[in-house]
Amino acid sequence: MTHYLAELYSPKATWIALSKEEKQAFFATIGAGMSSLSEFGIEPLAFGQTDPSQLHPAQQQFFAIWKFNDNAAVTILLEAIAATGWHDYFDTTNAAGEATDMGTHLAQLAAC
Repeated sequence: MTHYLAELYSPKATWIALSKEEKQAFFATIGAGMSSLSEFGIEPLAFGQTDPSQLHPAQQQFFAIWKFNDNAAVTILLEAIAATGWHDYFDTTNAAGEATDMGTHLAQLAAC
């Protein structure tokens, strides 16, 4: 079954303190690993800045949305992100799970 991950993140003081060159070097490291994602069934769908003008806005400043063939691929990506040192620089909240239809989701909610 298809799985999705929604990452919400904001920069920490450690990120803000880096020079422009240090930030670019970090991004180069991350970019080098992006090309192999598809072989693991990992598909980046969208990245952006959150819109604070929306109703019930996220507290985090940025988002990323990913699609996966299975839960194992989710784990691969999350472990790879952690290995880059990402969490040293960004406060991150991950919401991941298996996709379902609206009826099944409503049943999940009703079961709570």
